[in-house]
Amino acid sequence: MLGHRTLTVEDYVTILKRRWWILAIPAAILPVVAVGITFFLTPRYTSQTLVLINQQKVPENIVKPVVTEDLNSRLASMREQIMSRASLEPIIKKYNLYDSLHGDMDARIGQARKNIDIQPIQSEIRSNGLPGFKIFFTAGDPQTAQQVCAEITSLFTNANIQNRSDTARSTTSFLQEQLEQQKAKLDEQDQKLAAFKRQYAGMLPEDNGNNTSILTTLNSRLDATTQQLANLQQNKTMAESMLSQQLQAFAAIPAGSSAQSPGATEKELETLEAQEADLSVHYTDEYPALKRVRSRIAELQKQMAKAANAPPPPVKTNTPARLEPASIQQLRTQIRLMDSSIAAKHREQEQVDAQIRAYQGRIQASPQIEQEEKELTRDYTTTLEAYNALKANLDQSKMATDLELRQQGETFNLLDTANLPESPTFPNRVVFGSAGFAGGLVLGLAIIALLEYKDTALRSERDIWAFTQLPTLAVIAWTDDTPGAGPYGGSRLGRLFRRKSAKNQLADAAG
Repeated sequence: MLGHRTLTVEDYVTILKRRWWILAIPAAILPVVAVGITFFLTPRYTSQTLVLINQQKVPENIVKPVVTEDLNSRLASMREQIMSRASLEPIIKKYNLYDSLHGDMDARIGQARKNIDIQPIQSEIRSNGLPGFKIFFTAGDPQTAQQVCAEITSLFTNANIQNRSDTARSTTSFLQEQLEQQKAKLDEQDQKLAAFKRQYAGMLPEDNGNNTSILTTLNSRLDATTQQLANLQQNKTMAESMLSQQLQAFAAIPAGSSAQSPGATEKELETLEAQEADLSVHYTDEYPALKRVRSRIAELQKQMAKAANAPPPPVKTNTPARLEPASIQQLRTQIRLMDSSIAAKHREQEQVDAQIRAYQGRIQASPQIEQEEKELTRDYTTTLEAYNALKANLDQSKMATDLELRQQGETFNLLDTANLPESPTFPNRVVFGSAGFAGGLVLGLAIIALLEYKDTALRSERDIWAFTQLPTLAVIAWTDDTPGAGPYGGSRLGRLFRRKSAKNQLADAAG
């Protein structure tokens, strides 16, 4: 019937009523068989443990953690580490796992990896949070499952502590090396900057103000020295003129005379008074030349007073050569002193002029030196900032490392220890029975579908229409009370319809 026409819900219900026993028998037998098979399978027990992830004890704004890798990534990395041969082989040997594999360690390790399962527990409060994870291990007996599960959990907790400590130490060591390298660069930059400042001492940009002030002072000093030099030269000229006059007056005195004539003394006095008046205009009373002139004036005035009261001197013959009077000698001394002062002023003038040129050169070279200093200072500042940043990071890393060594950072806390399983997780008889029942239903339905597909019996007007495309003229009433016979089932026509194909039925109807 299935291959003859489209079935309706009514057809399916009719088929189910007619062939229900084909569906019921497999659905009843297969669950029993499936449950019976479980008694011949080796039981497997699964032990589990719950590990809670505790966050860092010290607030992160005080000590920043060194390990910043995502916890899921670290957990996956630790899983690979624990699943390695180096970690699993000692456990397999210790508990003699999978001895049925007869010493094939690679196969035993592969089987152990299959029996280990890790399930992260996502946080319901924080997005992408991971408050903990569960570890499962399956073995042939409950005690072994419990012991191995506890061993694997211990490997995880120890691996977390070791990995975080190693990461913290590695970070601190790396930062220490970088800090030493940066310190060497900083020392090199410091030496370059110090050598530059020694080389251009007094010519640096910060010395410009001082150099300008000193240059102004030197210019004033040069002007004063030039003025003093001019005054000295003027005084020397005056002194030389006085000396020339006194030498002429001295030469006019007779050879036997021991003193100047009154006329010469008066003339010298007039000259000294004129010199005093000129010096008084330019200098104070404490000026040495002015004091000497006034002293000489006083001396000449005393000589003139004595000469007016003294008797005339006796005339002597054959007198020795005359000595120059004290006034002439004093003038010669003054001229020599003036020459020394003029020479000293010339030297001072040259020195001041050299200093002025030197400071002018410093001021002119200052822009170029400032540019070079900026480059050195910029490099030094950059290196210093990098050094300070590394030093701050190193201090943070040292604190974080100490925190990890004290186990005050992120830790794995064993919340539930490995349990001793009371019942096997495999085989699960409920699951096997349910699977057998489902399989029986599927098998029964498949048998019914096959039988219905091969069944060509005509049981309704719709079947007749599907084969003949002709309307039904009459229907013979049901007369057979045999159970399960159905329409036409027990009559001769029914048996005939069941034996013949659709084409034969059509031929008989036409005849």
